[in-house]
Amino acid sequence: MSRLLLLRQEGYDRHELDSATRKIFEAFDAPSFIRPGASVLLKVNLVAGHPPERRATTDPAVVRSVTERVLELGAHPVIADSPGIEPFRSVAEKSGLAAIARELGIPCLELTDSTPLPTTPDSAFKKVEVSRLVLESDVIINLPKMKTHGQMLLTLGVKNLFGCIVGQRKAEWHYNVGLDCNAFAGLLLELYLSIAPHLTIMDGVIGMDGTGPTSGNPYPFGLLAAAQDALALDFQLARMMGVRLEDFPLWRVAVARNLPQCELSSQVTGDFPQDHVFPGVKVPLLRGLNLLPRLPFKAFWDSLMASRPVHVPELCIDCGRCEAVCAAKALKHRNRRLTFDYTRCIRCYCCHEMCPVRAIEFRESFLMRLMRLLRGTRS
Repeated sequence: MSRLLLLRQEGYDRHELDSATRKIFEAFDAPSFIRPGASVLLKVNLVAGHPPERRATTDPAVVRSVTERVLELGAHPVIADSPGIEPFRSVAEKSGLAAIARELGIPCLELTDSTPLPTTPDSAFKKVEVSRLVLESDVIINLPKMKTHGQMLLTLGVKNLFGCIVGQRKAEWHYNVGLDCNAFAGLLLELYLSIAPHLTIMDGVIGMDGTGPTSGNPYPFGLLAAAQDALALDFQLARMMGVRLEDFPLWRVAVARNLPQCELSSQVTGDFPQDHVFPGVKVPLLRGLNLLPRLPFKAFWDSLMASRPVHVPELCIDCGRCEAVCAAKALKHRNRRLTFDYTRCIRCYCCHEMCPVRAIEFRESFLMRLMRLLRGTRS
């Protein structure tokens, strides 16, 4: 049975966070797997170069507190991630994590050197590669941000490990799985099962709802959550965010594999009530999800149901990141104007995710609006 720890954490006060991270390390007996001299990879969320107040990246205060706990055990922590398109050093500086690394005298590194990941025998993904540092670290502590996600509904513990794939190879995987959210969720699940982080500590103090993972709105969940089983933690947090598990692609692929986490039998401890549902969390339903019955030609119907990215020219700074990140080559930018080829667009929404100024939004499809009306799900 998995154990989950849910702690109230209303803000980023240093002393309160230190108390919380000490409780986490004690609850999961961190000294049993973080030994003196061990190399410890702190896998943060550095999706793009945003300040902490944007709530798109793991907060520096959480990273500092966890790092200090690791240092107290005599281990050697490294803060690391692989951003989508921006230079790593710029992203690390803007997020505040480079400053934390300097303060504590530890490395803050980009995940590079793509290396084949040993996968499970029944894996559908035989050629997955991750950073060599991920494979060579003695311990991995997963430090995700609690957010919504345009393509995958939510980005929590399991999704954060997608950053272990190096640089633009992430965009290539988006292109490989195309419009099929379940296929992408299967890749995320395979990454999680193969990497197997020793501990996941979720920064849900102030997370994000709306059009996450970078352009949503700050949401004060007031929660620091931890588990050694990130999949079980994700399912618990999804329900607390008001998400129907049937709509969560990661849940669907876990059910298809008959994984034990789907029994929802985790032991939940801590001072945050496990049956709490956060009010008014805006979840981006950009695809049909389960609004349509099972129909033949699923990919065709998915393409009609999926929302389209649209350009907001008055906000555009003509940086070109949207075009650079698009593995499907479905858009062109020139003079602050974007042209989308929706026949090529795979609805991964990476263009939206990488835009630093929210100049790409979504237009809900007519079929989606109609199905919402017929099903009475219009918000």
